[in-house]
Amino acid sequence: MARIGRVLPTGVLLTSVVACGGAASTPAPVATPNSGNSAAVATATATAIAVPSCGCSSAPSAGATTGSTAAALATIRPGQSGKVVAWGDNSQGQTAVPSDLTGVVAVAAGDEFSLAVRLDGTVVGWGADDVGETQIPATATNVTAVSAGSTFAIALKSDGTVVGWGDNTYGQAAPPPGLKNVVEISAAGVHALALTSDGTVVAWGGDPNGETEGPAGLKGVVQVSAGYDYSLALLKDGTVVAWGDRNPTDAAMGLARVPAGLSGVTAISAGYYHNLVIEANGTVEGWGTNQDGEITIPSGLKAVAVAAGGNFSLALKRDGTVVAWGGNDSGQLNVPAGLSNVIAIDAGGSHALAVVASGQ
Repeated sequence: MARIGRVLPTGVLLTSVVACGGAASTPAPVATPNSGNSAAVATATATAIAVPSCGCSSAPSAGATTGSTAAALATIRPGQSGKVVAWGDNSQGQTAVPSDLTGVVAVAAGDEFSLAVRLDGTVVGWGADDVGETQIPATATNVTAVSAGSTFAIALKSDGTVVGWGDNTYGQAAPPPGLKNVVEISAAGVHALALTSDGTVVAWGGDPNGETEGPAGLKGVVQVSAGYDYSLALLKDGTVVAWGDRNPTDAAMGLARVPAGLSGVTAISAGYYHNLVIEANGTVEGWGTNQDGEITIPSGLKAVAVAAGGNFSLALKRDGTVVAWGGNDSGQLNVPAGLSNVIAIDAGGSHALAVVASGQ
């Protein structure tokens, strides 16, 4: 759904996934079968959320470690790569992984398409291609992370710039001119977020529910995650800030209302209509809709990465195994038997992706 990435001095690359969003003056996109989006009006703008220099660097802060998705967070050690395993909905070929795809370091799952970043910095896409969501542009080279929205995608390059492709109806696939020094990205629905090295959050794309309108004075951000029509930010003190989700129907779910007392968070993942976070001890918490049990966290679960998808959730455990819960209408909970040595995960509309370390 969405994806972010940051290299830490400890040698761990935190990447993550998130889901959806919008801002300027055109009708909002028609709801997709997987999204349930009820937004009515959107406009295409690029909004820079001024964030005073927070002193955050590529190192994890005392209160929080960066990561994400959306959407989801995965950990990968630089130089480690593998093959992609996919399951769930395959109506558009989104789980039909190319047979020759190897050397993968990161993945991202959109509504009905999938993306993978290889060790050489190239991007491979498969699945739905109605609006060019799997037509990787020639400029997408030296890529370190990718993030998938509903029908568009963005990629973070090693030079700190961002490239986009796919549906651009609301400007979601067109990063603001001059955007640079980006350390994390996250895409979902019809909006995108970028976090720069000085702590500034930049948002662009559709904005029917205020998802690109960050709160005034926002600072100390170490991670961003785009939800379907809202956005999340993790602060270096381990607290979470949310904005958007102004549609009355969706607002009732409380997606942009962070639970009182939530602290000590180390990773965030915004899905379509639910959120997941990891606390310092590995405990997973969630809020939002629970219609299909997507925030009914398995008892005793401890995770190093989470990914919030359409109506389901994924978690990567420290032992390299994957746990799934929530809706299973397309088999998205049917984690392949024996799946282990996983180094990255992502959750899409109704399908899931995992990277298994080479040689495993």
